[in-house]
Amino acid sequence: MNHRLRKLSGYLMAIAAILLAWIAASFVLNTPALPMPSVAFTQFVTLLPAMLPHISISLWRIVAAMTAGTVLGLALGLFIGRSRRADAIASPLVYLLYPVPKVVFLPVLMILLGLGDAPKIVLIGVVIFFQTLVTARGAAKAIAPECITSVQSLGASPLDIARHVVIPASLPDVFTALRINTGTAIAVLFFTESIAGSTGIGYYIVYAWGRMDYPAMFAGIIAMALMGVVLYELINLIEMRLLRWKA
Repeated sequence: MNHRLRKLSGYLMAIAAILLAWIAASFVLNTPALPMPSVAFTQFVTLLPAMLPHISISLWRIVAAMTAGTVLGLALGLFIGRSRRADAIASPLVYLLYPVPKVVFLPVLMILLGLGDAPKIVLIGVVIFFQTLVTARGAAKAIAPECITSVQSLGASPLDIARHVVIPASLPDVFTALRINTGTAIAVLFFTESIAGSTGIGYYIVYAWGRMDYPAMFAGIIAMALMGVVLYELINLIEMRLLRWKA
């Protein structure tokens, strides 16, 4: 209970600090492009029914992409991290492909997959896949050999070792990567929706900006920010459920 109260008070203090900085910037700049928080939040409440379809579409895209990218990246990363032969083959590929900015492939994906959900989900999923792969591989390689040896001495099979040693030891790092991935996924989502298609909260923000409807634009920004916070807290909740031993 105390932990929840501290967390809530931390959120309230952070919100207060952001609002104060926002009010100060809006007052100093005195431009319609940066409306006061009261105006933006009033528009958010007013326009929420119109934004809900865009929010639901964006949530579907990002949840599908993060789930697929995380599952595939985790499985392959753990395998590479625990297999010297696989690591020797895959590492050069990872070193070459990981630094490449994946967003440059959006035009290619649009040509191949069209302008619907598919190119957006695939692009976000690829970004999340590589980030999870690198993290899972590093976490698996960092497991102390004596941890494996001690379990093997008890007659554990390779499947037992993966289930009871490799996965539990790697999950804390993977969840840390997931929290970082959330911000990255939201950013890539905004980019894809603002460039291609006519749905999603990213499209809504850019459309409002094009009409110079700045209060509506900030209402969309607030919606996207809240979406990121909800996803971040959902990951924290899943981590608390799965990694109770960590606490």
